[in-house]
Amino acid sequence: MSDDDRSYTSVLLPSARVTLFTRDAETRAAFEAIRQDWRFARVTLDVVEGGVNDAINTYTSYASPDLVIIQTEEIADGFTDRLEALGGVCNEGTAAIIIGPVNDVNLYRRLVNLGISDYLVKPIRTEHLGNDIAATLLKKIGATGSRLIALMGGKGGVGVTAISETLAWATSDMLGQKTFLLDASGGWSTLSVGIGFEPAATLAEAARAAVEKNEDSLGRMIHEASDKLFVLSSGSDVMLEDNVPPEHYETLLNYLMGIYPVVIVDLSQSPSALRRVVLTKANRIVMVTTPTLPAVRATRTLLQELKDLRGGASDEAEIVVNMQGYSAKNEVSKSQIEQGLERRVAVVIPFETDLFVTVESQGKKLHEDKEGVLIAEKLLRIVRDVISGAGSDGTKTEDDKKSGKLSGLLTKLKAKG
Repeated sequence: MSDDDRSYTSVLLPSARVTLFTRDAETRAAFEAIRQDWRFARVTLDVVEGGVNDAINTYTSYASPDLVIIQTEEIADGFTDRLEALGGVCNEGTAAIIIGPVNDVNLYRRLVNLGISDYLVKPIRTEHLGNDIAATLLKKIGATGSRLIALMGGKGGVGVTAISETLAWATSDMLGQKTFLLDASGGWSTLSVGIGFEPAATLAEAARAAVEKNEDSLGRMIHEASDKLFVLSSGSDVMLEDNVPPEHYETLLNYLMGIYPVVIVDLSQSPSALRRVVLTKANRIVMVTTPTLPAVRATRTLLQELKDLRGGASDEAEIVVNMQGYSAKNEVSKSQIEQGLERRVAVVIPFETDLFVTVESQGKKLHEDKEGVLIAEKLLRIVRDVISGAGSDGTKTEDDKKSGKLSGLLTKLKAKG
């Protein structure tokens, strides 16, 4: 597993059950040591003394777990026949990892056809096994409970990008949540300056990689800003082109939400198709405006369109008034804004030119400034109720239907030494 792949699995895993069938003491010890890994706090890890035949006997009578791991010393045709039999008694959706004695290409191909999630070669190390189990569970179940937060303004120049960066840093640093920040403006993005990276991809390339399930390519497109904050290193797009189908955007979004507990999307200057996808799915929408009549009117129009888009509901939208005081005599008061928008203003941010320009152009964190931390805390208050449930699992029903085939996304044949 590469460093990029490993970064995806550094999340609190969803509730799941994993059972290992083995007769090898070293493999058993490596597996049981995973219980000390914080990521597995909600994962039940069971060990059964035995092999594939014992698994078949067990799941003929009892429901199979989310993931079953079988260790074998036998890799002849008879073993794959037994795996087919195991698939016939497992619940639909059960994933499987096989631990074998040798790196065998022919066995690998047969396992591909059976839908095995991964093939590992002993001896097994705890770190490697834990990462592979985590990756398999995330692909199968996802980081359930992932929260999507969208930020946008009714017009340009209201400071959406600076506020998005501040919220992302605050969520990751102050709340300790693993967070992904996506600047959806493509070639118009300035995130590379604010976060400090060189654009390595386009939004279209990222969406295409998600559609093709090319995780290696996606991994190379993700910049690790800190151990808790990750960003898509886009920005090299052609500014005046947008030819990505909406369903590709949604696939990319679903991929990110399957890995990261909190996904924050800056929708300023983003394609309309992407805006609709994000705004439809968002758990919380932050509408940024300035206290000027044109900005407030544009925000009112956008709120109405948002209501239509979400089937008559816009309760998840919070209003942030930015740059208060930059032209006091021409500004609309807070009470007038609330009256015009027919909703309360959640946060008012004073006009602090040097503070925000430093954040956007020099890559500094707003919440590390004594004045900036107050702004960060205000922003967190309007999303904290949503973020507090991030990564928690939803209710999953037990499906006793037998599939006849083990499921799971195939990963690379790996030899663990």
